[in-house]
Amino acid sequence: MQSLPLFRFGVVADVQHADIPDGSSFHGVPRYYRGALQLLQRAVDDFKEAHVNFAMHLGDIVDFHNSVTPAEASAVRSRPDSALQDVLDIFTRLEAPVYHMLGNHCLYCHSRPVLNQRLGISELQGGQRHSYYAVQPLAGWRVLVLDGYDVSLLGWEPGHPLHELAEETLQARNPNKEKNSPDGLEGTERRFVKFGGGLSDAQLVWMRGQLGEARAAGDRVVVACHLPMHPDTCPPVCLLWNYEQVLEVLQAFPGTVVATLAGHTHRDGYCRDSAGIHHRVCAAILETPPGNDCHGIIEVFDDRIRVVGHGRFQSDDWSLGPVGHT
Repeated sequence: MQSLPLFRFGVVADVQHADIPDGSSFHGVPRYYRGALQLLQRAVDDFKEAHVNFAMHLGDIVDFHNSVTPAEASAVRSRPDSALQDVLDIFTRLEAPVYHMLGNHCLYCHSRPVLNQRLGISELQGGQRHSYYAVQPLAGWRVLVLDGYDVSLLGWEPGHPLHELAEETLQARNPNKEKNSPDGLEGTERRFVKFGGGLSDAQLVWMRGQLGEARAAGDRVVVACHLPMHPDTCPPVCLLWNYEQVLEVLQAFPGTVVATLAGHTHRDGYCRDSAGIHHRVCAAILETPPGNDCHGIIEVFDDRIRVVGHGRFQSDDWSLGPVGHT
């Protein structure tokens, strides 16, 4: 058995930093807004000590409490700007690439163009308006970062075709006046809420093309998105709107796609699907009490992936079949 990994990378989810007193979620779960930076700093310290090749933050880098009115923003340095910079300053200390993706709280506080620029996404997708991209951290391995809010009321101005498509989707699937509410919806239909979103047709075509190229090259692929992609990993309200289409694409490439990573739910979740793909949802830094930790170091071998969890972040070992096979 291979003793040393091919590479390592660090993972954190849902920092949701805000310079405000501690609070709680709509369900009464404690949230430690200021303490999130301390936990992130410890995560980065552990990543550096482990000599990770890169790190990933799975979305929601700042919290919606940072959002301000235009009048407030013009009068003082905007809270969303300073909160975002506080988090980015800590990631900078890693001195290794950090790959970000958009979450709903990101889009409550900043426009898509601002996030693409500040999070380094623009450099990775050629300056396009979309927020999905691919990287190759090592020969034989690729990472696809998806934009779960490509079809969404968040991040696109009214009148944009993807904004209009999101409006039509919610109108058809969610009868509630308050579209953030899943009341009355059953099972996986509860995913059709305003704080959710989905992949556009263009992104699905791009993803299929990327996976086809990876299979032809004999590469393996890890796919990441803020929103979970499998219903067995999370509450239905947290699912990607068109998760079924996404799974259909992923499962068409068994042995090429080996794992997915997501955040959003604030607690760990896992399943392995019929195509042999490991699906992991990662717990949130935001809801981790001071003195505890919530980050993972993922070690990638030829025949397995080892998840080394710290604190609330669960450890695991995932077997891998031959490239191109389950």
